[in-house]
Amino acid sequence: MRLSSLLRLLVLAVSLLGSGAALAQAPAPPPSAALPPLGSFTTPQRQEIIAIIRDALRNDTSLLRDAISALQEEEERQKMGAARGAIGELAPALFRNPDDPVAGNPNGDVTIVEFYDIRCPYCRRMVPVVNELIRRDPGVRVVFKDFPILGPASTLGARAMLAAHKQGGYHRMYQILMTGGPAIDEGTLRAAATRAGLDAERLMREMTAPDIMGRTNDNLALGRKLDLQGTPAYIVGDQVLPGAVDLPTLVAAVANARRKPQ
Repeated sequence: MRLSSLLRLLVLAVSLLGSGAALAQAPAPPPSAALPPLGSFTTPQRQEIIAIIRDALRNDTSLLRDAISALQEEEERQKMGAARGAIGELAPALFRNPDDPVAGNPNGDVTIVEFYDIRCPYCRRMVPVVNELIRRDPGVRVVFKDFPILGPASTLGARAMLAAHKQGGYHRMYQILMTGGPAIDEGTLRAAATRAGLDAERLMREMTAPDIMGRTNDNLALGRKLDLQGTPAYIVGDQVLPGAVDLPTLVAAVANARRKPQ
């Protein structure tokens, strides 16, 4: 949060109170939600505003808490609005890329896009939650976006997952790796591919194919455009759910998405 934003909010609050002789001559706040610029006040007016604010905060510290809370809510609304706009622009790449791994109902009426890192402990915690949602709701379609942000081992794992997808074994590899230990190396991937019934040598070769490396980079670019700050992150309709969430939160987001066209 920027201190200038806080000060502007407090300036508006003080000007609305109409306190002080100098403030009586200050520009009236506009009827819209826009805040008056600090430059519209004279130096004496600004000094009086600061004195009033200091006195008010000394006498009632809840004013600062309320101001911070109001600013946080406004910034969250702005962030959500920006996210909705980005989701709309990126919808084909997010929801309708035919090369993406899909779980649940491939023709479901609601799509959840999951950005995850194969080594992320919070992503691993979400595996049974997402599985339960799919079990309960036959209309849910889940799209997986490998989003390797935790270092080279994560990138290695993401490329292995996409190579497994070429053999039709993405979900078997997903369940094996996401429920196993967090260490990811070539030995781990070979063993997981064998357990999944895949051609491990082919998988290791195809991990470095240009198309797989390109897919990984595309997913990272999508995450940056959505301003994702970590994993997991879920796109449900026009909503971004950051972090590990519980089943009721996912269910509510799906219900909300069903009320809107995708």
